[in-house]
Amino acid sequence: MNSNSSEALDALRHSCAHVMAQAVQELFPGTKITIGPAIENGFYYDFDSVHRFTEDDFKAIERKMLQIAEGNHDFVGKEVTYEESKRYWTERGEPYKLELLEGFKDQKLTHYSHGTFTDLCRGGHTPSTKQIRHFKLLTVAGAYWRGDEKNAMLQRIYATAWPTKDQLTEHLKMLEEAKKRDHRKIGPALDLFSVQDLAGPGLIFWHPKGGRMRLIMEDWLRSEALKRGYDMVYTPHIANADLWHTSGHTSFYKENMFGEIEVEKADYMLKPMNCPFHILIYQSRLRSYKALPLRFAELGTVYRYERSGVLHGLMRVRGFTQDDAHIFCTPEQIEGEVEGCVDFALEVFKTYGFEKYAMEVSTWDPEKSGDYSGEAAEWERATGALENVLRRRQIPYKLCKGEAAFYGPKIDMKLIDAIGRPWQLSTVQFDFNLPKKFNLEFIGADGARHRPLMVHRALYGSVERFFGILVEHYAGNFPLWLAPTQVKILTLTDDQIVPAGELLQKLRDAGLRAELDGRPEKIGHKIREATIEKIPYMVVLGPKDVAAGTLAVRLRDGRQFNGIAPDAFIEKLTAEAAAKQTTPVWE
Repeated sequence: MNSNSSEALDALRHSCAHVMAQAVQELFPGTKITIGPAIENGFYYDFDSVHRFTEDDFKAIERKMLQIAEGNHDFVGKEVTYEESKRYWTERGEPYKLELLEGFKDQKLTHYSHGTFTDLCRGGHTPSTKQIRHFKLLTVAGAYWRGDEKNAMLQRIYATAWPTKDQLTEHLKMLEEAKKRDHRKIGPALDLFSVQDLAGPGLIFWHPKGGRMRLIMEDWLRSEALKRGYDMVYTPHIANADLWHTSGHTSFYKENMFGEIEVEKADYMLKPMNCPFHILIYQSRLRSYKALPLRFAELGTVYRYERSGVLHGLMRVRGFTQDDAHIFCTPEQIEGEVEGCVDFALEVFKTYGFEKYAMEVSTWDPEKSGDYSGEAAEWERATGALENVLRRRQIPYKLCKGEAAFYGPKIDMKLIDAIGRPWQLSTVQFDFNLPKKFNLEFIGADGARHRPLMVHRALYGSVERFFGILVEHYAGNFPLWLAPTQVKILTLTDDQIVPAGELLQKLRDAGLRAELDGRPEKIGHKIREATIEKIPYMVVLGPKDVAAGTLAVRLRDGRQFNGIAPDAFIEKLTAEAAAKQTTPVWE
């Protein structure tokens, strides 16, 4: 097996998790073990221990792990009965394993051992511990047992493992670079957004500079949507609970919804999704096949109850705005609509400077058809439409059998950022469920009533999350067209205030976002501040520049160009912004 295949990496990391669990129990007697899965780029293990783990413990744990690995112990699986497993974990006083065991009563049970350590495990391991060489413990965090805040708080140690030392080194370099790019640090430092304790976690406050960028992003997306035949709609933030009963959200999604709000003896709920609202607009009149496709788009704010432990800056919040669209069409129109969605997504990637991306088509498992909504013919037609579009466009994709949502197949589009991290972003998702629940219809060419196909489409995913990705992709050094302040004029003395003000107005008249720093500070101080603010262009205006009618233009990378005519400067910047270039035009 290829050591870099997903199966081989998962086996390596899962094996490493077992070794880490053994090392922790030997170093900290009395520690109880729970679960230790492989995750993307690494693994973790959750522990219940009186010892409070810190990063100071990591070196000792890593040394013990290496010592265990060097013993070259084979990973050996053994099938056991429920009674045998229960007796084993009872004798060792492992309450979490016993609780897990109760959920596996009717399943095949296996214990996997290496040396003196055994775990309750389905398997997926390296042949022996000797393959475990290149790993690193990363962080420790709190985690509720089984993700439920009513349960015990455990300690989760995150780590990574790779087949070679070079791969580990490269990954650790990427993690260091990611720390430098963390949007939770850069965003507030650039005065873009904040989370306010008095208002509550997971709620984003957009400051003027961040609001300026958000407006640019939203205006661009709306403009592109209108060009592509979408109609913009606006819907409420709240609705009667009966709507959510009809859509099924209170059955399968209620734990992620905020609770009922009583209004005039009726229960209302904040919307976690925009879909049912767009369906109600579709249902407001009987539609003809001649009116289809209908493409309803909205930048709609939704609210989801995310547990405090999973909130993460802009990436995981409780209130966010989705660039949602729902397409209602006939079966004959579906491939064209899917292709339009894919084209739109690729335009988003290109415009925002993402050159690499990956596509996945998630479909059902026909052997478990009872777990899905829709008929086999519908699934085959819909999946075929998704695959046909990608094949026709010669876009490589991965087919993920059994990973679709219960209500339909989808294309997931993952962009790759500047440091090689994949981010799930755009989605094109079929829905066989909601059209049935709401009994959607249109009048066909035959005069009969038919059910339309429904497609969910999101490009940014959410404005907040996409904004956070942009902050990290560019490390705050936004291209000119996105930068909240594009130009800052820096005066040497008070004598340049008036001509600086005139230049400021000229820049703004040309549509450029410009500011003036006329403070009586040294020019070096002003330049440093503007550079820290990551402003793309600075104009240093001194007496010689005013006398000559020219500008000294400084880029945030430190390059400077003297004797630039103001009109030429404005022309260059407006052209760069209009072209949405990701690098300066100056050479």
